[in-house]
Amino acid sequence: MFRTTLTALFPLFGFLARLYPQEQPHSFKCEPTRLQFELRHHHAVSHDAHILFTDAPTTALTQGHEPHTITTRRLSAFRPPSFGAHEAARIRSIRHAQSTDLPWYETEIVGPDVEHRETLLELAKMTNNAYVTPDDAAWYTLGDDWNNPYPFGWEPDADGMRGYVFATPDNATVVLSIKGTSTAIWGSGGPTGKKDKLNDNLLFSCCCARIDWTWTTVCGCYRGGWNCDQTCLGQALAKENLFYPIGANLYNNLTYMYPTANIWIIGHSLGAALASLLGVTFGVPAVAFESPGDRLAAKRLHLPLPPSTHHVTHVYHTADPIAMGTCNGILSSCALGGYAMETKCRLGRSIVYDTVSNLSWAVDIRTHGIVSVINNILSKPWQASSEAGREVPSAKADVDCVECFSWEFGDFPTG
Repeated sequence: MFRTTLTALFPLFGFLARLYPQEQPHSFKCEPTRLQFELRHHHAVSHDAHILFTDAPTTALTQGHEPHTITTRRLSAFRPPSFGAHEAARIRSIRHAQSTDLPWYETEIVGPDVEHRETLLELAKMTNNAYVTPDDAAWYTLGDDWNNPYPFGWEPDADGMRGYVFATPDNATVVLSIKGTSTAIWGSGGPTGKKDKLNDNLLFSCCCARIDWTWTTVCGCYRGGWNCDQTCLGQALAKENLFYPIGANLYNNLTYMYPTANIWIIGHSLGAALASLLGVTFGVPAVAFESPGDRLAAKRLHLPLPPSTHHVTHVYHTADPIAMGTCNGILSSCALGGYAMETKCRLGRSIVYDTVSNLSWAVDIRTHGIVSVINNILSKPWQASSEAGREVPSAKADVDCVECFSWEFGDFPTG
């Protein structure tokens, strides 16, 4: 077991490489395969935005339990020539409003089979577990096959981005699971709640969480009326202590630790949006459960977008007002909790469960939680899909999606 911050992490990478020997990349096969995963690391972020890693104890991984399995499939993704080139293009756009034509290259990768219900179910359980420690009653054991490791390395006083790292026994595939928002509205709250809310309001509000005159904005880009300064919004999201740049550093650390592995990124709510944004950045599979709209966040982060983002899959249902982009307005449940969740347009493709029509659910923020998705949607066959000869609804891209239509974004210098 080790713990270190980002600045002290690099000397240990050699040790990790020896501890978890790498295999050569596997050749692609036409038929789908099933991968087995086990918990490898806990990760968290300290008060000063340093990344903390902890190994899951070896004894916890070898106590007679078999890991859980996920069905895979082949898919294509577009990747930038390097993360450095991607970041340079992003910073150039932020500082100088100049775009860069990145030479994206297309590659074939192994990703989760999102058309398989049990695969979505297993990934959803992984995302739930990002919220809790393994000794918590809310931790999903994933049937009789799951290991129950000790919760070392998931520091209770760390107030930033949290999650877990899972890996196959041969280290060929690694899954990064990112925790979403912890709040009394749809969770148990905790030390990360304050920064979770800041990132929510920066990423998913139209203009700095400006709901009405009674709200204190989270950035200084509001210019009166319905005017919002676009350049200011990009600069507000460029701070290194926000979750997107922390997530990018975390992903880069994993590629150093597992240089030949396929890396997948998953999450729920805020964690889902981060998974999607990082998946687009690095060209890796991402599965996002009940995410707010992330397309506006990608624009404000000035992310260079590849020719296709179909390697990113959103999964949500129609009774969730956060995922549907309807949890807004001064009297909404989100606003009453201090959240301006106003976006609804997404990158990638979306698997949408129509729980309002098919299950007669009322739109209710309490259905946003990942446990509701696991127990009430993914744990049983979806009748509407079964009747069409499918296991899950068809994944479709957002077309002609419009959000924040009341606002005017542009160059509005301060008085």
